[in-house]
Amino acid sequence: MNMSFENNVALVTGAAAGMGLATAKAFAQAGAAVVLADFKEEVVRAEAKKLTAAGYKAMAISGLCAIHNPRAFSLSN
Repeated sequence: MNMSFENNVALVTGAAAGMGLATAKAFAQAGAAVVLADFKEEVVRAEAKKLTAAGYKAMAISGLCAIHNPRAFSLSN
């Protein structure tokens, strides 16, 4: 199935490697602007740079997605 994601933004977590990176690439190839998110800052930035060098719209974010302290995100606080 070929779907177009032109004029859409895809936010992909775990995008530094593996299934997350494959998903980000698939969205980019389908026309989406892709935000790659991962706690591995250097790696995710490098992957976003590769996508932009290939002509896709991509950017990386990091730090915000390192949920190593679940209490920091508790709704009961």
